[in-house]
Amino acid sequence: MTAPDEPSPAVVLDGLFAYFRTAALAAGIRLDVFSAIGEGAATPATLAARTGAAERGLRALCDTLVVHGLLLKRPDGAYALTPSAAAFLDRRSPACMGSTVGFLASPELLEMVLRDPAAYVRNGGAPGLAAIAPEHPMWVKFARAMAPFAAPLASGVVDWAVAQGMAPRRVLDVSASHGLFGLAFARRFPDCTVSALDWAPVLEVAKENVAAAGLSERFRWIAGSAFEVPLEGPYDVILLPNLLHHFDMAGCVTLLRRMRGALSPGGLVLAPEFVPEEDRVSPPMPAMFAFVMLATTPAGNAYTRMEFAEMLRQAGFGGADFAPLPPAPQTLVIGRA
Repeated sequence: MTAPDEPSPAVVLDGLFAYFRTAALAAGIRLDVFSAIGEGAATPATLAARTGAAERGLRALCDTLVVHGLLLKRPDGAYALTPSAAAFLDRRSPACMGSTVGFLASPELLEMVLRDPAAYVRNGGAPGLAAIAPEHPMWVKFARAMAPFAAPLASGVVDWAVAQGMAPRRVLDVSASHGLFGLAFARRFPDCTVSALDWAPVLEVAKENVAAAGLSERFRWIAGSAFEVPLEGPYDVILLPNLLHHFDMAGCVTLLRRMRGALSPGGLVLAPEFVPEEDRVSPPMPAMFAFVMLATTPAGNAYTRMEFAEMLRQAGFGGADFAPLPPAPQTLVIGRA
């Protein structure tokens, strides 16, 4: 066995081959292989009959998914789901995250990230406005694809609010996307009305989800940029889910100052975010998210607690608090008016 400090090409090759891992997972999701195996189509032949894909292709795919810890291979050559695959990739599971492939492996995102990585490192950010361009179509894909990631996160935020004894009556959901954060508050607090703000095409997705929940009469819609449109407060709670990391610190302060002006006395800004430790290399997902922002935005970043506290101070908030949101690799940033 190679000692931890002994040179090995494995870590280099793992990185250079990582996009094949993405390709295998995307293929498995798009061919519904995980659901098929969960329902008993466990061999390449039965999977071929079920999916219409080539038996040779499915054998190579499934063996690769075994290597990556998403499938198990039995002595007779049949495949089975690992517990994680059963929970998050079988469409029969209520926690299935398969739809996230529609954004995380979308052509738009892959083009931004893989076309010329050295260019955005050299430049210190993506050229132009990239993902933060007004009404960028990728955010409609995000809204449709990322609900399985957002739903437990939204539940964690509203659980925190309940634990604090909150009973907000007016909530602003900024960058509402799929609408699930506002919906979580509307469901938990019967007297709460929600204003959802996003680009007009994205709000159409939120409207569909709100209508399906039977809560349309408790929502109003604000189309446009959070930096420009009238916010029409005051609000008891303003939600900023995964928005601040798209901008530099000055942009975050500008946005937070606008939010501070739209809050009721004693109101809160609640911002789920990827928050690395001050060393900026832990925990892994929040630390690596800074590179995601480097690739997809001109100046976005994954900010530490100290940086968020300073932004909130400059924006006029009376204090900053932080709460974990397990099992998500995110932290709730809390600004108190």
